Amino acid sequence: MYKMYERARDEKGVTDYEVAKQTGLSRSTLSEWKSGAHTPSLETLKRLATYFDKTLDYFIHEEN
Repeated sequence: MYKMYERARDEKGVTDYEVAKQTGLSRSTLSEWKSGAHTPSLETLKRLATYFDKTLDYFIHEEN
């Protein structure tokens, strides 16, 4: 899922800081997600999907 997050973030041209600020997520949450120490909740994925104008499936079904 993090790979899809990175892709969406890069497409939008924003930083993790900007995503965190706009979605109410902490940067540490994003960092833990990247390291695999944390799995995002459904609510978190919904917030990201809304922010990036993506479907929930976009984040759930990771592409190569």
